[in-house]
Amino acid sequence: MTENKPKVLAVCGPTASGKTWLGVELALKYGGEIVSADSMQIYKGMDIASAKPSEEEKKGVPHHLMDFLDRDVTFSAADYVRLAREKIDDILSRGRLPIIVGGTGLYIDSLLNNVNFSEMKSDEEYRKSLYDYAAENGNEALYERLVKADPEAAELIHMNNLVRVIRALEVIHVTGRKFSDLKTESRLVESPYDSVIIGLNAADRSVLYDRINQRVDIMVEMGLIEEARQLWQSAPMKTAANAIGYKELIPYFENEMSLPECIDKIKQETRRYAKRQLTWFRRNDSIEWVVIGDFSKKCEIFEKSQKAIAKYGIM
Repeated sequence: MTENKPKVLAVCGPTASGKTWLGVELALKYGGEIVSADSMQIYKGMDIASAKPSEEEKKGVPHHLMDFLDRDVTFSAADYVRLAREKIDDILSRGRLPIIVGGTGLYIDSLLNNVNFSEMKSDEEYRKSLYDYAAENGNEALYERLVKADPEAAELIHMNNLVRVIRALEVIHVTGRKFSDLKTESRLVESPYDSVIIGLNAADRSVLYDRINQRVDIMVEMGLIEEARQLWQSAPMKTAANAIGYKELIPYFENEMSLPECIDKIKQETRRYAKRQLTWFRRNDSIEWVVIGDFSKKCEIFEKSQKAIAKYGIM
């Protein structure tokens, strides 16, 4: 750790790996506050599928950048970095430890690696043409254009995440260079933070997948179907429409698929998402991984995390 930089802790990993719980416990231990790094928990009204923590789960720990944005508003990684830095500065000014918690790798990397978005210019007319192309030809057809133009960027973006697919294609169009190359170069600027990143992962992938399947079942019991129906019947969701757990239920609402089929689809897409998250995070050599054999042994998980943190002298 470097003494002259503010210290920031982060907890990342795939969905259902226990990030929320660990973040809260570390905040209670070290006097911290949570800054969410989840691209869907930012939206109002999207509580169950995005697995927002309840007040009981928060245990009195302040959580920032959560449940603050209308779901018809688009929100970029650049927007996240700007707001997260403001929250971090505020937390530090009160003598508290900022703890970044979430599974959106782009948000965490962009914030802690000081990605510079200022040089990634825009072309609104071209962007609109891409949205029109996707509407006419489908998300997969547009995604294939990104695969051909920048396979490295495409590997880390889901084809249904239109906002990110289109942004990558837009940057390539404007700059004439690969989006992935520009992101790599933007990280050459030194980070303003002295950060420790704890990554959670299962020793056995099948155990993580079982947890994901169980969590989807719990979400259904909590009212996921009703929440998704309300969102589907309301105004267009734009970015929020990409949330796993909502879009898979639309065929059920439109009488095209049965409810069990749609629930199985949610589980499948969530497992695939967890795999993509791990692919993203494994590219980051600075992550201190806590490998979990038994998710029920929370004391052991917490102790392993503390040992990883202690190596860097964060407290």
